[in-house]
Amino acid sequence: MLLITLFTNIIGVVTIALVSIVSILGIICLSRSVHFQLWIKTRGYQRLSYFNGPWLTRITLIVVAFWWGIGEVLRLTFVNGEGMFTSDRTWQANVCKFYIISNLGFAEPGLFLLLAFLLSAALQKQELGTLNHKWNRKTIRAMLIICFPSLLWEACVVFIGPRVASDDGQTSNLAKYWYSASADHQGNVACTYPLLSSIFLGAFYIILIIYVMFVGGQMLSLVINKGLRRRIYMLIFATSILLPRAALLGLSIVPWPGEIAHESLVFVSFLVLMFAAMVGIVILVYFPVADTLGAQEHVEMQARQAIML
Repeated sequence: MLLITLFTNIIGVVTIALVSIVSILGIICLSRSVHFQLWIKTRGYQRLSYFNGPWLTRITLIVVAFWWGIGEVLRLTFVNGEGMFTSDRTWQANVCKFYIISNLGFAEPGLFLLLAFLLSAALQKQELGTLNHKWNRKTIRAMLIICFPSLLWEACVVFIGPRVASDDGQTSNLAKYWYSASADHQGNVACTYPLLSSIFLGAFYIILIIYVMFVGGQMLSLVINKGLRRRIYMLIFATSILLPRAALLGLSIVPWPGEIAHESLVFVSFLVLMFAAMVGIVILVYFPVADTLGAQEHVEMQARQAIML
């Protein structure tokens, strides 16, 4: 028991540290994107709006990433199951249900939908793409609409599913695999992943991978710059490894929740998701923001030269 507790605590600390790194990166991207947008408006350099056109979508992406990170911390046995905040098992179980609905139902799909929309924006015509002031609102609205069925599905799985299963004694033993979002572990509650949630997430990732590969293939046929081609390849690879995450979550029902094997599967799946999210944020948020700052410095240099002449 001591070894298991030590292992879960180490995983908890590492997870919190990694989420903090993602949060710091998000804050940097957020501040720079807002700074550049304000700089464009105050200086009147509207021609640079193309570089920072999807700034509101990028901000929404960072906010969703923050939300995802909070959920990943709350579901940890190290945080939720050790009585750090409360020893009420009902409250701990509700935290696990909230995590499934929030992260698997909204944060994960929303995060990668926004990344996919940012990638596809480059293929749109200027009057319809990021130069259109309505593009950000339409994109965020589309993300919310697409995520609603996923959010509803996860809510039905964790709230309605166990009640339906309990009506039949033969199926109630299977409820912990198909519907349950938590299980007892050493007198506390450990969060689990319902199999129905993993299957639905896997189906979503299959559709997302096909879409990203299609868009990425179109962009590769248009892009000549080797650096940009490498970025596209990295995005396709990062999206493709999301499917193994869903498989790992599905396999996590085999070992007993809270044990080393279960925590290892969940932690590896978290690493896969974090890597994919980090690659997407760096390529579609950080690099464009860095490019816009470079454009800002170029414009300011030209302005100073004009004044001197």
